[in-house]
Amino acid sequence: MTPADLSARIRNKALLDRIVSADEAAALIKDGMVVGMSGFTKAGDAKAVPVAMAERAKADPFKITLITGASLGHDIDRMLTEAKVLARRMPFQADPTLRKAINRGEVMFIDQHLSETVEHLRSNQLGPIDYAIVEAAAINEDGGLVPTTSIGNSASFAILAKKVIVEINLSQPMGLDGLHDIYIPSKRPTRAPIPLMACDSRVGTPYVPIPPEKIAAIVITNETDSASSVLPSDAETSAIARHLIAFFEREVASGRLDLTLQPLQAGIGSIANSVLQGLADGPFHHLRLYSEVLQDSTFDLFDAGKLSFASASSITLSAPYAERVFGSFEAYKDKLILRPQEISNHPEIIRRLGIIGINTALEFDIYGNVNSTHVDGTMMMNGIGGSGDFARNAYLSIFVTKSLAKNGAISSVVPMVSHVDHTEHDVDILVTECGLADLRELAPRERAALIIENCAHPDYRPQLRDYFERAVARGGHTPHLIEEAFAWHVRRQKTGSMRES
Repeated sequence: MTPADLSARIRNKALLDRIVSADEAAALIKDGMVVGMSGFTKAGDAKAVPVAMAERAKADPFKITLITGASLGHDIDRMLTEAKVLARRMPFQADPTLRKAINRGEVMFIDQHLSETVEHLRSNQLGPIDYAIVEAAAINEDGGLVPTTSIGNSASFAILAKKVIVEINLSQPMGLDGLHDIYIPSKRPTRAPIPLMACDSRVGTPYVPIPPEKIAAIVITNETDSASSVLPSDAETSAIARHLIAFFEREVASGRLDLTLQPLQAGIGSIANSVLQGLADGPFHHLRLYSEVLQDSTFDLFDAGKLSFASASSITLSAPYAERVFGSFEAYKDKLILRPQEISNHPEIIRRLGIIGINTALEFDIYGNVNSTHVDGTMMMNGIGGSGDFARNAYLSIFVTKSLAKNGAISSVVPMVSHVDHTEHDVDILVTECGLADLRELAPRERAALIIENCAHPDYRPQLRDYFERAVARGGHTPHLIEEAFAWHVRRQKTGSMRES
């Protein structure tokens, strides 16, 4: 790295003497500390210091509470778990090794709505944070941090932490400078309304404002974000997209929407990505995104001329898309904003803008309750993420999933979900490849009939009809056979399948 490159990245010359190795920075983290670390769905994560922390723990054991924005890339959670560094972890993760440790009870995992974590920090219900470890593209003349491909909780971590370790990542393009909009709400109970009135509103600063004396160490890195593992569309996800397009067309015909729809949010993952890609085939135009994560589908919609603007908290792309998007980033930059996750997921903004929220379910039941997080009611997968923030506050709360899992051994539509993340009161639309159920203004018995006939796979409809009919015969506003409500999950545990023999 030349002196000119360094001065372009670290513009406050007094901070140059704080450049240290990753090992030296990791040595600042002590046993029992609370650490806030950048990273949101594999984007903008700290890449060198956490690796050095895991290596150090092999000879010098220590444990921390680790708070992030969402999931981390580069197997960081795996390495920290294997090194036994993690005592507590929040608010979201997606690592198989960490997941197993959580389900064994070795790591205490706090599953939180993504809009809530910083609120708990700000009000001293959580923390204080000893060190924030955040990735930046640059540090400006006043010590302000220019984030990279995510903001997540990084801005508030840096502002609220006692000290900050900055990773300056040379692989992150300088074109990111100016992309971000850092707005931090004031404290309650005298908080002013957040002045964000549209997806493209800019209400903050393009950098994280912190005093330079808080920066304890600077580590130079040169490593790209982990690529997303999003899968291409398949027959089922394409069918889900077609059902949603037809539904939106009916909403337009009824006068409840126009062809620009309302601002869209889509959760992370292959199904949500495929559904958004499917909108390129519809009659819609001048679409807007107000979401958490911008995936490959965002840039497909831009390139198709369907999308006008996108606001989120991170950009998470597959390797081919990352090369294409960041190779011509100026073509997209004026159509994008990255915000702190408490703003991208803020209930006030979601309600004001009238977001259409599209999120993924593990399973849902015949009355519309949704399980997003737990297998068989006990085994954590990844976490609730931001789905609850949007489901409770959206103009339309939509959940999508394939009707079957494990080659048909599991039905995603069950008599009663084994864990409730989103109650029937917060769910408007359910979609599988089999069809769509519009649950708005329906009583429980009406909901059940619609979900069974429209969303359940034909192989499981007779079982669901039988359960529902016998429950109705017993009576109740929301009819159930309590002794059988989880019989399908029990059968799968015993036999490997939910099918009746």
